[in-house]
Amino acid sequence: MTDLPTPDRTSPDQTDSEPMGDLRARARGIDKSFGDNHVLRGIDFDAVAGTTTALLGPSGSGKTTILRTLNVLERPDHGTIRIDDVEVDFGVLPLKGQAAREQTASLRAQSGMVFQSHNLFPHKTVLENVIEGPVQVQKRPADEAVAEARDLLEQVGLSDKSDQHPFQLSGGQQQRVGIARALALRPRMVLFDEPTSALDPELVGEVLAVIKDLASEGWTTMIVTHEIGFAAQVADQVLFLDGGVVVEHGTPAQVIGDPHEDRTRQFLSRIRRD
Repeated sequence: MTDLPTPDRTSPDQTDSEPMGDLRARARGIDKSFGDNHVLRGIDFDAVAGTTTALLGPSGSGKTTILRTLNVLERPDHGTIRIDDVEVDFGVLPLKGQAAREQTASLRAQSGMVFQSHNLFPHKTVLENVIEGPVQVQKRPADEAVAEARDLLEQVGLSDKSDQHPFQLSGGQQQRVGIARALALRPRMVLFDEPTSALDPELVGEVLAVIKDLASEGWTTMIVTHEIGFAAQVADQVLFLDGGVVVEHGTPAQVIGDPHEDRTRQFLSRIRRD
């Protein structure tokens, strides 16, 4: 087996003078609008290395947009994002040009994204899907990428599926390939955008089990989910969003078990009733 990237609870890139300490990610003043729709309104949060952050809230509250700004799939209008030792101030970053491309690419490289709908290449095998990013984007040697991909597929329980194509897999298996693909990029932070929302109910557990294992192994993760019980089990901190702002944040016991805000209580009551 090849050596997989080792998740940790502190960053080896930090120095004693670094203000990040044991934080893996920090966002300050993140704003994002789509036309007249002001989706994020001054979002602030910290994520400690090796912990899991769960984002809860109603549809349209800005949860997915937070993940997409961290991965710079959507560029914030204002605010600063830092993951590990890469920081970008979008308020001063040029909209275009070489400097903008380099800084956004550098920030994007710090995180791996797991999408709702897998987004696998249908014409490529499972193994080819997993090595695509390391080989084509990161320009790593193919033999190294293949060896690491096989270990990752074993980690997510798909070592016997490497030569199959996505259409030959169940939805849960496809999502686990998506997780292996994200991990193959050796990210400092793994972002999950409602990873079970497109799955049949009987397949949800197998994906949640993999995510729970990653959290226990010390990966820094952020998860958008409506699985309240799962969030309560796996998360170190919970952010409840509504209307593009963080209404309440704290431990699962605080936010899910004993919320202070009426809006949080209303949301949890409706989710549990449904």
